[in-house]
Amino acid sequence: MTPATAEHAPASAARGTPDPLLSVNNIEVIYDEVILVLRGLSLTVPEGSIVALLGSNGAGKSTTLKALSGLLPSEQGEVTSGSVVFGGQDITRMDAPERVRNGMSLCMEGRHVFPHLTVADNLLAGGYTKAGEAKQTLDFVYDFFPKLADMRTRTAGFLSGGEQQMLAIGRALMAGPRLLMLDEPSLGLAPLLVEEIFATIARLNAETGLTVLVIEQNARTALSVAHHGYIMEQGRIMLEDSAAALAENPDVKEFYLGIGGGDSTKSYRDVKHYKRRKRWL
Repeated sequence: MTPATAEHAPASAARGTPDPLLSVNNIEVIYDEVILVLRGLSLTVPEGSIVALLGSNGAGKSTTLKALSGLLPSEQGEVTSGSVVFGGQDITRMDAPERVRNGMSLCMEGRHVFPHLTVADNLLAGGYTKAGEAKQTLDFVYDFFPKLADMRTRTAGFLSGGEQQMLAIGRALMAGPRLLMLDEPSLGLAPLLVEEIFATIARLNAETGLTVLVIEQNARTALSVAHHGYIMEQGRIMLEDSAAALAENPDVKEFYLGIGGGDSTKSYRDVKHYKRRKRWL
């Protein structure tokens, strides 16, 4: 178990009633002072759990992660209302480095490893906020990812996509996070590699108690490892339930899991509106 997860291992999770580590309360996000992207979004990530946030391109998933990690100002975005609470502390206006120091780590879409640095140097760069614990955490990452240990002197830019994703996750772990946020970890990977990456996410959670929020379009794979899930469209949460219930929901099967042969041009939001209208006719 990493130092951070050992220190903050949730006793409530062991009792079956995990406390919320992250609460997003009715936030709105605007870009360039005019473009409304998130429209009153709320979600909760219980401590010690894996939560999946699902949706198609343009739903607002990546904007949600940027709001949580404090990266919106770099893209002329801002949270204009609502709040983000992490570990009982309101972090809505906290800057990104301070959020990392408080225990939030983001593994960005597209991996973004430092291509000219070695695997070892990439990992050490991820632990800059906890330099005093770098050796211990590096040993943990190498134990968890033996392949990274074998490739520690290799240049990151020459790794395969799956190896780079593994490196990106390892680098995020170097900060000793309480919450690991993953943005489209399956992007650009072959199906077998996707299974390997998500098996690693599940193992991290099971063995260390690490809390994980994963943003994904690959709903089937994300729901296979998550405890709870949210479905997002047009900047709003349209549905939430346990991962098992979402995987069996007929509409989710049709529009997100590719089961049912429905009209793929319709959105899940259209289905809900249709059912609502039908109920009142």
